[in-house]
Amino acid sequence: MSNPFGSISSLPYQLPPFEHITPDDFRPAFKAGFEEHLAEIDAITANSAAPDFENTIAAMERSGQMLERAALVFFTLTAADATDEVQAIQQEVGPQLAAHEDAIYLNKDLFERVNAVSTEGLDEESARLVAEYRRSFIRAGAQLDEDGQARMRTLNSRLSVLGTEYAQKLLKDTNESALLVTDAAELDGLSDDDVASAAAAAAEAGKEGYLLSLVLPTSQPALASLTNRETRRRLLEASLNRGFRDNQENTLGLAAEMAALRADRAALLGFANHAEFATDNQTAPSLEAIHSMLGKLAPPAVRNAQAEAELLREAAARDGIEELQAWDWSYYSEQVRREKFSVDRAALRPYFELERVLHDGVFYAANRLYGVTFTERPDLSGYHPDVRIWEVKNEDGSGLGLFLGDYYTRDTKAGGAWMNSLVHQSALLGMQPVVINNLNIPKPPEGEPTLLSFDEVVTAFHEFGHALHGLFSSVTYPQFSGTAVPRDFVEYPSQVNEMWMLWPEVVANFAKHHVTGEPLPQDVIDKIEAASTWGEGFGTTEYLGATLLDLAWHELAPGETVQDPEAFEAEALQRAGVALDLVPPRYRSGYFKHIFAGGYAAAYYAYIWSEVLDADTVEWFRENGGLTRENGDRFRRELLARGNSIDPLQAFRNFRDRDAAIEPLLHRRGLD
Repeated sequence: MSNPFGSISSLPYQLPPFEHITPDDFRPAFKAGFEEHLAEIDAITANSAAPDFENTIAAMERSGQMLERAALVFFTLTAADATDEVQAIQQEVGPQLAAHEDAIYLNKDLFERVNAVSTEGLDEESARLVAEYRRSFIRAGAQLDEDGQARMRTLNSRLSVLGTEYAQKLLKDTNESALLVTDAAELDGLSDDDVASAAAAAAEAGKEGYLLSLVLPTSQPALASLTNRETRRRLLEASLNRGFRDNQENTLGLAAEMAALRADRAALLGFANHAEFATDNQTAPSLEAIHSMLGKLAPPAVRNAQAEAELLREAAARDGIEELQAWDWSYYSEQVRREKFSVDRAALRPYFELERVLHDGVFYAANRLYGVTFTERPDLSGYHPDVRIWEVKNEDGSGLGLFLGDYYTRDTKAGGAWMNSLVHQSALLGMQPVVINNLNIPKPPEGEPTLLSFDEVVTAFHEFGHALHGLFSSVTYPQFSGTAVPRDFVEYPSQVNEMWMLWPEVVANFAKHHVTGEPLPQDVIDKIEAASTWGEGFGTTEYLGATLLDLAWHELAPGETVQDPEAFEAEALQRAGVALDLVPPRYRSGYFKHIFAGGYAAAYYAYIWSEVLDADTVEWFRENGGLTRENGDRFRRELLARGNSIDPLQAFRNFRDRDAAIEPLLHRRGLD
């Protein structure tokens, strides 16, 4: 067929032919992909031979490739370039995909074949694949009776519609809530580059003045620098009110309905609530174990936040502020950081120019650790003009895959930062990885350098850790490829990669003034590290607020509904002991995309659960010489390459030679 998804791409590493893909291609591609995949499944169930690994499990792994090609590209666009046309298609395709997945995983004949496959004589990865397929069928409802399956299909379809609607309303409301400032004096404290970017954003939106776009989390970067208290208030309130406003983009009703439907679905499968269902196939042993860990972290985190607040009140009082407010926190936190530790993070931006951060920082660390090299391929096209493509090769010159970087914010792009794949590595299918990193850096005016904040540099290293997890995948079956690991494990490799940002050889290589070329002084780096625990009370408390709010939504019992989501949120935070007016949760219900439209429902705890492994791994690197090829090869071989082909915690044990200890995490966050 002429559709670009109808055959395997002939481009390097099967990169989708974006220059030939238009929105008009998706509807026919999905239609043909659904039909082709179901025909392949029918052939498996109709096979008269006794079920075995090759004719059932491997056949399923080989099926649905056209649908996979179309879906991976399409959902890349829904996140990174969601035009009106793409959003309209998403509203149609979402329920169709849910129905298609139900047609496979609620297929009793197929389930019987999967159940009948013997694992005797299979290698470890193949035997694990059989077990994972069985688990997936059971969790999807394959053992339900006809009425139960009909109910499951209805729930899945409705949840798909609601998730799409939540994401699209949030994107629109985030764009509409961007703070417009008409007088440059109101932006006092921002750098000239930030002001220029705000002016460019306003011009692009067809508005007069300066536009401060919103990032996804509650706390906005500009709050740390704005001297005008009223501007700070307006900016934070714009952030906090997304999804809560009395307009067409209010998302609270969607959130409440999704939580209720997820509880009903969990009950169908025999679970007390969605949180119990969601954590049943994670590395955490139980929901109780998660609560136990969070319960130990919350009290010291809140105490630290309250102690930080006292110092902030003293600083604010010098400016005549009698009552510290949430919109003051970031600003005075930076003041205290400067006074107490002599660290001015705003002054670091000239040392963090995007090209140097990428080539001399992110790529350099990967080269030193793993021997890989990156060559930009301007001959290859991405899905948007801002997308850049690099070919990644191993030290011996063999091709590893492609890395795409999409770094700038735009109105069609979701907030936050993420990694996703366009091609999953698989020896079975002969595919090598093609992965993407997305950030949301304000785009400077034409010809001006892109200067990053400290946090944006951390994010660049973090997301590249996910990219390495995908690039280094060395598994047989696509279902186990790269980052296809439990949610509470997937953040671990990315968090480990953050450590290299301030590693001496790395920071000295990339942190150079974009005009003079002078390196960031060593005494400044030392002060940054000395101040590493400052603000952890706030950071841990705002994170725990979001995590415990997530669990509250997803521990609703079947049949329990939330009539007033805003009151429910307040009560949940109060009950969890993290209801601090000065420290709003990192995400509120109205813009908590991770859990209502991002796959992290009842799994936002994953970040800190993974951080236990991360902090312990950082200790291992420090104890064993740090940035060496020997260390990198071990981490790549034992952990990054394995994907989900073995139990992830066993992969950690193979790397660390023991289970993880929590003490390094407590020390890192100042909670010991």
